[in-house]
Amino acid sequence: MRFDIITIFPEMFGGVFSGGIIRKALEKGLVEIAVHDLRDFTQDKHRQVDDRPYGGWEGMVLKPEPIFEAVEAVRREEDCRIYLLSPQGTRFSSGLAQEMASRRQIILICGRYEGVDERVVGHLVDGELSIGDYVLTGGEPAAVVVLDAVSRFVAGVVGKEESVRHDSFAEGILDFPHYTRPREFRGLKVPQVLFSGDHKKIERWRRKKALERTLDRRPDLLKDEKLSPEDGALLKEIRNERKNS
Repeated sequence: MRFDIITIFPEMFGGVFSGGIIRKALEKGLVEIAVHDLRDFTQDKHRQVDDRPYGGWEGMVLKPEPIFEAVEAVRREEDCRIYLLSPQGTRFSSGLAQEMASRRQIILICGRYEGVDERVVGHLVDGELSIGDYVLTGGEPAAVVVLDAVSRFVAGVVGKEESVRHDSFAEGILDFPHYTRPREFRGLKVPQVLFSGDHKKIERWRRKKALERTLDRRPDLLKDEKLSPEDGALLKEIRNERKNS
């Protein structure tokens, strides 16, 4: 899978992909990443990529010409998808990351300043992406987040693909708690059920804890999630236990 990042600050990506799973994926040839300086696609001697907004306003707006030319120059695959990183975009999610991972090429345009000429939004990109309800100084950090999340769904990138299927959000709820050695630390003990050897009991405990964590931290996910009868029963059990405690 190929990622192309279009930015006016290519140096921001200098060492980001030099470690961890992404580096291994690059070495194996599972993922290809190319960072492009938007100024290389300008036609004037000043390499201007922005200008003042029509109608008057503070700040600068990224011009359409270099962005169109950059995308047209780097686009290779028919199934390529082009996204603008913007605080006004669709909230990035695990489901969207998984869908994006099915493509052979993703182009990420890093927004900057007051925004990007609307003709880019309306006639070039397939969508705008936001990684949260806050504003960054530019789309570069968001591009790293999107690339990292999408890469995890590319076959072979994560050693144990089973772990990806059980991550938070993979099934619409948060992940369950995890424990490792030592069995007791400063008087804090690992739950006894995890040593029972009863796999059904352990799976039930994990699912219940995942639902409990989601109820406490992200109840909005439970409203959207189509819960199974088993999950509904576990939630009822959790609520009854709290009511009686």
